Amino acid sequence: MAAVRPNLGRVLPGSSILFLCDMQEKFRQVAYFPQIVSVAARMLKVARLLGVPAVLTEQYPEGLGPTVPELGAEGLRPLAKTCFSMVPAVQQELDTRPQLRSVLLCGIETQACILNTTLDLLDRGLQVHVVVDACSSRSQVDRLVALARMRQSGAFLSTSEGLILQLVGDAAHPQFKEIQKIIKEPAPDSGLLGLFQGQNPLFR
Repeated sequence: MAAVRPNLGRVLPGSSILFLCDMQEKFRQVAYFPQIVSVAARMLKVARLLGVPAVLTEQYPEGLGPTVPELGAEGLRPLAKTCFSMVPAVQQELDTRPQLRSVLLCGIETQACILNTTLDLLDRGLQVHVVVDACSSRSQVDRLVALARMRQSGAFLSTSEGLILQLVGDAAHPQFKEIQKIIKEPAPDSGLLGLFQGQNPLFR
């Protein structure tokens, strides 16, 4: 009898989608906001080069403002929501993509809409890859515990560059040189070393 193969969390362009969650004007006080948006913008550029679809949400935009321009999300229609999960707002997008296996998740806040979106997606049987250098919270304690909570529930914690290189797959890919330009400079520091350093019991 063959052994059951573990869920390796492989990411392929044809079965993936990028979720961009609530990177809006009134959230600029979130810790490491410029760095988070910069990394999410990288993910969006790569998604466009590789034909990976992307969806964008805004939490109560009447009060919290529009998506910040530095995300570079022109051409994406923002989906307004009040729920602390992206899933109800993007339900139609999910239903029209039967081949979908993996969701790459960026945005804020980690303990709120990122966590609840992750749980809803996992409940649908989808793999969730939380882009840890593209997610943050006002409180770094909330950020740390939410990342651990998502990992406990079965989400994959990945960096932006790790996911980008999984998506492109091969240096012979016709878009690799363009992607190489995007990742040539390391992603900006967003405080992750302070969260993961030492023997942090939440990540054992």
